Amino acid sequence: MPLLKGSVSLLLLTLTTLFWGLPLIALTLLKLITPGRPLRRLVVAGLNAVALNWVGCNLWWMRRWLNPQLRVELPEGLSEKQWWLVLSNHRCWTDIFLLFFALHRRIPMPHFFVKRQLIWVPVVGLAFWALEFPMLRRLTREQRERHPHLAHRDREATERMCRHARERPIAIYNFVEGTRFTPAKHAAQASPYRHLLRPRAGGIAQVVGLLGDRLDGILDVTLVYASADPTFWDFLCGREGPVTLAARRLPVPAWMAKGNYHDDPHYKERFHSWLNALWQEKDTALDWH
Repeated sequence: MPLLKGSVSLLLLTLTTLFWGLPLIALTLLKLITPGRPLRRLVVAGLNAVALNWVGCNLWWMRRWLNPQLRVELPEGLSEKQWWLVLSNHRCWTDIFLLFFALHRRIPMPHFFVKRQLIWVPVVGLAFWALEFPMLRRLTREQRERHPHLAHRDREATERMCRHARERPIAIYNFVEGTRFTPAKHAAQASPYRHLLRPRAGGIAQVVGLLGDRLDGILDVTLVYASADPTFWDFLCGREGPVTLAARRLPVPAWMAKGNYHDDPHYKERFHSWLNALWQEKDTALDWH
C-alpha cells in the first residue's frame, strides 16, 4: 500500500507540474520578447500567479491524500504585503512542501536560493529561471579561492534578485546549511552542532545588506522530524512521522543593513557571530525534541 500511495503521489505531482507548466512556458516565451522592465514586471506577476497556483494545487491533494502530521507554530502579523527573509534548517526535499503548508499565501511568493544544476530539471528549472530565483554554484571555500570569478557571478545573481525584489513584496527562503543534513556530512564538516550542519552566511548577508531597509523581519524556522532519517519518498508514501514546524519572527538588527559582508572583515565577523548564535539556539531547541 505505501508503494502504491507513493506512486500515485508522484503521478499527481507530475501531472500538476505539467498542467501548470503550459502557462509557465507561454509566459516565459512572452517574457523573452517583452521590451522594458515595466512591461516585464507584468509578465513576472503572471508567472508568480502560475507558481502560487502550482503550490496551491499540490497542497490541496497532499492534505487530502497524504494527510501529513504537521504541527505549525507561527508568529502573528504575517502578511503578503511585506518583505521577509526566511531561514531554516534542511533535512530533505519534504522541507519545501512543509514550508509551503505553513506559509503559502500568508507571506509573498517564495524565492529560493537554488543550485545551478537544477536549471536542467524539466519545467522546474525553467520556472526557477523565469521567476528570477538566484541560481548559485554552491562553491567550497577552496573553489572560491581558485575561481573568484564564479563566486562573483553568484553574488551578481543575488544582487539581481534583490534589485528586482524592491519592485514588489517578496519572501526569500534560504536553507542556510547549503545542503541537506546527513550524518556523513555532519562528520565531514566536524560540525560543532549536534543536529545541524555549519551555516553559510554569505547569501543572507548579501540579502540583508541590499534589502535590509525593506525587510519587515526574519522568520527563523526550525523543522523537527520524529523520523531520524526523513525522505521525500516516505512523505509521498504517507508514512512520514509527525513533524513540527516552529517559526519565530526576528527583527533585522540595525547594524546588519549598514555593512558590506564581502569587503568589511569586522562586519563579516559580527555577522558570523550572530548567525552562529542563532544556530546554537536552534540546535538547543532540537535537543528538546
